[in-house]
Amino acid sequence: MFELKVITSFAAAHRLKMVAKKCESMHGHNWKIEVCVESKRLNNAGIVIDFGEIKKQVAEITGKLDHCVLNELDCFRNNNPSSENIALYIANELQATIKNNDIKVTSVTAWESEDACATYKLVP
Repeated sequence: MFELKVITSFAAAHRLKMVAKKCESMHGHNWKIEVCVESKRLNNAGIVIDFGEIKKQVAEITGKLDHCVLNELDCFRNNNPSSENIALYIANELQATIKNNDIKVTSVTAWESEDACATYKLVP
């Protein structure tokens, strides 16, 4: 099994409901996003997917979140824009954009600070 990881970031504001009072106030983070994809096979060029291609796809997804109030986006209207839900959203959106059935998103980690993150792992 081959696994690739790409890392990107975006900045956005959010407020969380029904958590610690401090987090219920509007605040922002510079999220670091780690995306892992895997494949059992390499393509004819001897790679899973070009890093530039996967970075482009991730950038298109995170670009929709960058410099926004996450609570105001349709994707988070009914869900807290927590690190957990951000990771889930990015994983689902990315998997939908990958056209090669051999390539699967295995995990997305959303770091909201240097010492706090949430990971969504897709179970095969």
